[in-house]
Amino acid sequence: MTAHPGRILITTALAAVLAACTGTAAEPTATVTVRNCGHDTQFPAPAQRMFVNDGNLISMVLALGAQDQVAAVSSVKRDAATLRAHYGAEVVDGLNSVAPEYPSRETVLAQRPDVVVAGWSYGYDEASNLTPASLRKDGIAAYVLTESCRQRDSGIARGTVEPWAALRTDLTDLGVITGRTDRAADINADLDNRLTALRAAPKPATAPTVFLFDSGTDTIYSSGRFGAPQAVLEAAGARNVLDDVADTWTQVSWERLAAADPDAIMFVDYPGQTYEQKVDLLRGKAGINNLRAVREGRFFNLPYALWTSGPLNIDAAEQIRKQLEAWQLVPASTVIPRADDAVR
Repeated sequence: MTAHPGRILITTALAAVLAACTGTAAEPTATVTVRNCGHDTQFPAPAQRMFVNDGNLISMVLALGAQDQVAAVSSVKRDAATLRAHYGAEVVDGLNSVAPEYPSRETVLAQRPDVVVAGWSYGYDEASNLTPASLRKDGIAAYVLTESCRQRDSGIARGTVEPWAALRTDLTDLGVITGRTDRAADINADLDNRLTALRAAPKPATAPTVFLFDSGTDTIYSSGRFGAPQAVLEAAGARNVLDDVADTWTQVSWERLAAADPDAIMFVDYPGQTYEQKVDLLRGKAGINNLRAVREGRFFNLPYALWTSGPLNIDAAEQIRKQLEAWQLVPASTVIPRADDAVR
């Protein structure tokens, strides 16, 4: 995957050479300008002391092989097992984890980062004064997860591009920022090859419908058409029930779930509610307990890092496709590659 012309500007010829490196990153002697969420932002070339929040963003950096350029991480605990399985226990356990959940501004600054990698609702938050603007005032470059870019005309609603495009953008940008553009291109090429295989799989006359259940109380936290789950479900051959909601992660009513009566309900393995608690909630709620997915027990649980925007989204799509086949909601296929064959 190559960057769109004009998206990324290398400020000096030397920086262009540095950005092409795929081994150990060189000492930063220049900057790069990356267009992130509609704004041109300067980053050291390459970054040497990144602070990275959340499992999906950490997975991007690990996929690039840039762990030695990470000063600290936060919110990794819930995804540690998943990341170990994909990138190795030695790599994951070697990260400097400084906060079990989203970090405070003070925690971030204490690590003296040159770049912070996070997103809106993935660590950046006005209430804690941890924002790209506040970090820039302290001389720290801030990268914003593309999936979380805020829509200009709709308040704080997030999502401005199709989710797979958002992921490719982040991998390409972070490849430039870390000086690992060839590696980023390899990951994007692997992503595209696996997507091609999924899209070539036989399809039913009507795509099965899936409701994604993150957590539920008075309302349900789920994901609309700009969230990574939209891309994951479509690639697997299903339709996201909330594909008409112009947002990423968002709250909807129980009535919305009831009206959809989906073929399957899938869960985000996320702290606060266990899988068993979510299933008990669905089976104990009048009206909801009569939905097809609940009656048939069509439930599927995947880790947070597979649902949130990151390189493991394609693994999620492949696993969901196999589950849909097991439920006989889509035809059996022999063209889906094994996850073991993926570029890591």
